[in-house]
Amino acid sequence: MIRLDYISCALTIASTLLVGRKIWYGWLVAAANSVIVCLIGLRTAEFGLVPANVVCILLYANNLASWRVKVPGEEPPEARAITARWF
Repeated sequence: MIRLDYISCALTIASTLLVGRKIWYGWLVAAANSVIVCLIGLRTAEFGLVPANVVCILLYANNLASWRVKVPGEEPPEARAITARWF
């Protein structure tokens, strides 16, 4: 059986590190984590987790769209992601 709680834990840490380093795909990792939390909520009958994480997914999509807007004179996000350090 797949342990969704451990996967969610790893994704939470990864997305926090990525977003903290201003790497745009951290929002994608966070959205994937919210989908997993929704699944956990459905499996455990903790239905309050579902709407809260759907709202989080919408916020992540909005944040991702605003972060991906190109600013004149700024290096592309892909270049920052390549040169960013993990720790």
